[in-house]
Amino acid sequence: MDPKLLELLVCPVTKGPLTYDRERQELVSHSARLAYPVRDGIPILLETEARTLNDDELDTK
Repeated sequence: MDPKLLELLVCPVTKGPLTYDRERQELVSHSARLAYPVRDGIPILLETEARTLNDDELDTK
C-alpha cells in the first residue's frame, strides 16, 4: 500500500484515519471497529464489505 495514498484515505464511517494490515490485506479503522478489504491493491471502502473487529483484534493493533 502506497504510504501517500494511505495518508489520503479515511474511514467512510467516521472520517478517521486508517492503518494498513499487510498480513490480512485490510485497512483498519479503530474508531469504527471495522476492517476494509484490499483486493488486488484496491481498497474497498464500503461499510457493507467491511469486517467487524473483535476486542482481541483491537487490543493487538
